[in-house]
Amino acid sequence: MNKKIEKILNKQIEAEAVSSHLYLAMASWAENSGINGTANFLYLHADEERVHMLKLIKFVNERGGKAVIPAIPAPKQNFESLTDVFSRLLEHELMVTNMINEVVFVCLQEKDYTTHNFMQWYVAEQLEEEALARNILDKLKMIGSDKGGLYLFDRDIESFQVGNKAGAASPK
Repeated sequence: MNKKIEKILNKQIEAEAVSSHLYLAMASWAENSGINGTANFLYLHADEERVHMLKLIKFVNERGGKAVIPAIPAPKQNFESLTDVFSRLLEHELMVTNMINEVVFVCLQEKDYTTHNFMQWYVAEQLEEEALARNILDKLKMIGSDKGGLYLFDRDIESFQVGNKAGAASPK
């Protein structure tokens, strides 16, 4: 495997690990705040990010590279509100999108079309992740501080499932 590609894929492995831990921390906060539907959604989201990481690890190793399992810093543990959680989630997904775009760019520079093809799954996945976060934020903006609306939101978010064709959460 091209060393430049291996290095940038290992950086992406770390980003997926950070994503998983961030969403796990968000889920724990939500659960401790009594927002169990959101907690369940975020626990599933954390698992999904771990699957993304594993997919990259296996790809790097199968192509003759060496996947590096990263040490990652502890994520933020406390959040102000559901809007804070999902604003941070969107911000994080936008960062991950930029990283994936950089991987794709390097693949084209290095003429590594196999990895470029592999990364197209991640490109599509990020479109879905960003759209989902924006949709959730739009709903939270409509609800505002209405406790009944927040209750219904928390109940309804449990009806989302992780794992459709691109791996993003979607309504059942």
